[in-house]
Amino acid sequence: MERMSWALVWLSLAFNLVVAISVCDGQFPAMFVMGDSLVDNGNNNGLSSLAKSNYPPYGIDFQGGPTGRFTNGKTIIDLLGDLLGLPLLPAFTVTFTGQQDIWVGVNYASAAAGILDESGLNLGDRFSLRQQVENFKSTLNQLRNQMEQDTLNQYLAKSLVVINIGSNDYINNYLMPSIYSSSSTYSPEAFAEHLINDYDAQIMALYNLGLRKFLLAAIGPLGCIPNQLAKGFAPPGKCVSAVNDMVEIFNRRLKNLVDQLNHGNYTGAIFVYGNTYGAFNDILGNPATYGFKVADKGCCGVGRNKGQITCLPFSIPCTNRDEYVFWDAYHPTQAFNKIIAQKAYSGPQSACYPINVKQMAQL
Repeated sequence: MERMSWALVWLSLAFNLVVAISVCDGQFPAMFVMGDSLVDNGNNNGLSSLAKSNYPPYGIDFQGGPTGRFTNGKTIIDLLGDLLGLPLLPAFTVTFTGQQDIWVGVNYASAAAGILDESGLNLGDRFSLRQQVENFKSTLNQLRNQMEQDTLNQYLAKSLVVINIGSNDYINNYLMPSIYSSSSTYSPEAFAEHLINDYDAQIMALYNLGLRKFLLAAIGPLGCIPNQLAKGFAPPGKCVSAVNDMVEIFNRRLKNLVDQLNHGNYTGAIFVYGNTYGAFNDILGNPATYGFKVADKGCCGVGRNKGQITCLPFSIPCTNRDEYVFWDAYHPTQAFNKIIAQKAYSGPQSACYPINVKQMAQL
């Protein structure tokens, strides 16, 4: 028993030292991630859900194979972590055993999740944004047992929070009138406002728990993904403008929220808007500039534009994956993710507003 007690003391001291060094070094000691399938790294694997990707050919270019990431290789979060010198984050659902290193952060993202609790219900179980915040509280309880309160406060204040969510509130809610009533209840403007109000509440919950550095990603141009193109609502070579118009309403409100929060009385906090929509549009409008040859269909999938459903187990994807913007009906390739991660890390204000992630790390 005495040996175990000393072991815990040394563990706490070592942890406090690591945190102190990372805080003084000007880097993020940890990254906490919330969102949907664009950044999920395996949280849905054990859920009763149709939104899973823990089978081939997902992960075909990822060391170790399929993990629950919805792409051929690394996600934007994995690649941003590479730029920040952080290791791959554990999925929240595998952190209960105590064998995972949660010091560097945790990924809570869940495929099919939305800002609203009901979004994605048609696909089964998932952790909504509200539940992901609750899951973070569980991690916080673990961290309280591993470090002193003053160190924990510093650690949380210096850590990066990335939230990439909102797509499913449209794809698996507002744009599915046969299942959800939201489109008959709300105008596009009112629905965006409803989403932002709920989003704001969860951001404030995280702020009140001690987090201070927030990267809030815009929703990409959903009217351009293979799933929407496969519905035939747009002329060949064009995106579904009505869908993109809805998303832009949300994004404008999200950027306005970032301005409001940065001008509010939130001591020591910085809120950043990641302009995924603008970056995505630039790549789709100039694919060759970025090394892409195919920007309107998935590398893997079924149906028109390979966009009617995602990759079926053991299906054969394209071989020239780095030349495709989209991996499947909904998700981009690792090659695309790498560009977005770099823009978030060191891009100009048009990509990351009002500062980029590299600049956030220096605050």
